Amino acid sequence: MKLELGFNKNAKRMLTGLLIGWVAVGCIMLGGLWLLGMLGVVLAFASREYVKILNHKGFYPSLKVIYITEAVLAVIVYFERFDLVAATLTLCAMASFMWVLFVGRQPYIANVATTLFGIVYCGWFPLHLLFFRNLSCNEYDSGLGFVIMMIASVIATDVGCYYVGSKWGKHKLAPTVSPNKTIEGSLGGVTGAVIMSEIFGLYLGIGWFWSLVAGLLCTTFAQIGDLCESLLKRDAGVKDSGDSLPGHGGFLDRTDSFAFTIPIVYYFFKYFIFKTEWMTTVFNFIKGIWQ
Repeated sequence: MKLELGFNKNAKRMLTGLLIGWVAVGCIMLGGLWLLGMLGVVLAFASREYVKILNHKGFYPSLKVIYITEAVLAVIVYFERFDLVAATLTLCAMASFMWVLFVGRQPYIANVATTLFGIVYCGWFPLHLLFFRNLSCNEYDSGLGFVIMMIASVIATDVGCYYVGSKWGKHKLAPTVSPNKTIEGSLGGVTGAVIMSEIFGLYLGIGWFWSLVAGLLCTTFAQIGDLCESLLKRDAGVKDSGDSLPGHGGFLDRTDSFAFTIPIVYYFFKYFIFKTEWMTTVFNFIKGIWQ
């Protein structure tokens, strides 16, 4: 009976994972409104799960303020009105204070802080995927290939961490936050991500060194993101962020590895691969000083 239950759970987990994966990749490849719509669904569920986690801790961030801010930011990002980002974040930060002032409840300061953190963690970070997908320059038509490269590297990190950690893991990586994660597993994740990044880098033509850096950034921040979500859950005393995804928990459980990775890797590719003029300027400046 236990064997049958275990099989059903694994089958459900695999089916859900495949379905989510195909839908996500399809929306990313299509881009535009498809990608915006997918992000809207993910942000909505993840934000609600985030608020529920904080409720277990006794904090009451405003889900309404988070939703409104995410919606406005999504529209701004989609239409590439970057000049409005700072104004939006400023007004929504003020709205967080006003919500607590007029309709909030104790603990007031914590509720303001967790609302602001929710806006950044559940909204602003993931929305960088739109920036990333729309990257372009003379040499590269779009950021699609690099987005797929990042996703493959993060998946390789998860797979490497799990299999190496379960087979050879002995030394705990962060025992107070996630007791099951090991240093050996972490190194397995690093190896998997670097290999995957080098394969995609060869195809995309960015050179082995930049591929190595990209792989290291992907695996480092994927593991940090995973640990940060584990920290939130452990501090609040919950096992999973939710039960929206059969066999996988909640949306936060499935996207935690991407929360920090997407913005970090986006800025890396933007400033080191797609735009290198600043590097030439710095080099010429240093060269002029020495001469």
